[in-house]
Amino acid sequence: MEASRFTSPAPVKQTHASSGVRQLVADYVTLTKPRVQLLLLLTTVATMEIAGSPSVGLILLTLLGGYLSAGGAGAVNHWYDRDIDARMARTANRPIPSGRVSPHAALIYGFSLQIASFLLLSLTVNVLAASFALLGFLGYVFVYTFWLKRTTPQNIVIGGAAGAVPPLVGWVAVTGSFDPAALYLFAIVFYWTPPHFWALSLRMKDEYAAVGVPMLPVVRGEDETRRQITLYSFLLVAVTFLPFAGRLFDGIYAVCAALLGGWFLFLAVRLQRHPDRASALKLYLFSMLYLALLFGAMVADVKL
Repeated sequence: MEASRFTSPAPVKQTHASSGVRQLVADYVTLTKPRVQLLLLLTTVATMEIAGSPSVGLILLTLLGGYLSAGGAGAVNHWYDRDIDARMARTANRPIPSGRVSPHAALIYGFSLQIASFLLLSLTVNVLAASFALLGFLGYVFVYTFWLKRTTPQNIVIGGAAGAVPPLVGWVAVTGSFDPAALYLFAIVFYWTPPHFWALSLRMKDEYAAVGVPMLPVVRGEDETRRQITLYSFLLVAVTFLPFAGRLFDGIYAVCAALLGGWFLFLAVRLQRHPDRASALKLYLFSMLYLALLFGAMVADVKL
């Protein structure tokens, strides 16, 4: 009885230590914004299949390099936005404002991931793919995060170009050279970003206003934001037909683009006519499914 009483705390300490390690790992993964990256990685894989017939190894190496680059940008974004994150309920428990990860460590981590990405892609894929991934990192960090996010309501329009880089990475990873046809895919993601993000920003308007971030609903109002969502949705659908007109894709893609685009426009117009949070959420959620299905239709069109 006495011996068991004195030895029982050891497993508890071990459990606490294991829990601490798991939390630390989870926090550093969170800094890379993994949920945001899922769609980026999907567009990368889809583009690789469109550009050729890549091996599984090439796909995995390209995805890892892309994840490291985008994850590094996400970590630097966490570092830079730690002041406003601490003041918003939605983000106050993030690793840095909560105190679980130091700002200095997060900044070093972010740039280290980008260095690792460039080395990995350069040595195992090609330098051009590494350069495009680096371009996306620089665009997200220096153009969007440092410059545009806190200065203009057009932040997501211009800065969204960084999120449209993954298809370019995927294309050059397979072909080893840049082809203007890849710009079709870049343009689709570029024009998809504003309605996707603005639908979400409508739901977070008050939080952005409280910390002084000039998102479109804060500066121009919700009515104008909904109008811009509708405008960019029409532009997006028009752009999705450019690859068909340019003979990059054929009938399967055209039909899917028409069906998906029609529903996207319906939700955008519905949001403009019914200005409620539920309509904004429906458009935001569908926009993610839309992009995934559209790129899936591209692959089906090429492979079938």
